[in-house]
Amino acid sequence: MERMKSKAALAGQQELKGKRAIVTGAARRIGREVALELARAGADVAITYRKSDNDAMKTVGDLTGFGVRAFALQCDVGDERSVKAMIADAKSMLGGIDILVNNAGAYETVAFKKITAEQWDAIFATNARGPFLVSQAAAKELRRTKGRIVNIGSLGGIQPWATHIHYCASKAALHMLTQATAKALAPDVTVNCVAPGMIPMDYTTPKSELKHFSNKTPMKRNGSAKDVAIAVRFLAGTSQFITGQVLAVDGGLGLSS
Repeated sequence: MERMKSKAALAGQQELKGKRAIVTGAARRIGREVALELARAGADVAITYRKSDNDAMKTVGDLTGFGVRAFALQCDVGDERSVKAMIADAKSMLGGIDILVNNAGAYETVAFKKITAEQWDAIFATNARGPFLVSQAAAKELRRTKGRIVNIGSLGGIQPWATHIHYCASKAALHMLTQATAKALAPDVTVNCVAPGMIPMDYTTPKSELKHFSNKTPMKRNGSAKDVAIAVRFLAGTSQFITGQVLAVDGGLGLSS
């Protein structure tokens, strides 16, 4: 009986075993943690990077430590030719695509009157155009495998932040892309979105700001990349009857804003 329970527990931990995933922008930060979480669940993983080749190679090494296959592919998600080549390579290396996580993103704090047209276009190229191009390029294969798309949005796509207007607008566009694509690719592919709240990823954020947001958050702490990764893992393996949803992973921060 104990042996049967142990096998069942192991099966639960490896719910994505045999699945093949792509995580964009996964050399570092949240993307890296998402890739590790999917590998921990048993999935083979291809990550993309644009410039962080050393970090990408390290992440691939860590992924293979879970006993899965892992690859790193250079890609500019805002460039259509680069995206199509990446999807073709990922499909060939993995043998198919079951899960796509559109994580590659850009973040910037700029006062409204100082946002340039170039800054607006650049943030949209990564945060909205990128997920569209990657999803479109992968759609045929994902339809074949009855796959999943998980986009990484933001609480800023739900609530207005005055010093991040171009960022908020781009993430709001991604949330709508999630819902519209969910309708367009149904019933073959599920498309959902994880919208993180305050997730400190480096040591440059002032401690006073971190304390302010943790005090403001009902769960009395800021989030982590692991919190986001667990939500992505859930959406990558849960019921296919869940689609078109934007899941806030913010400790309740959105409730108090």
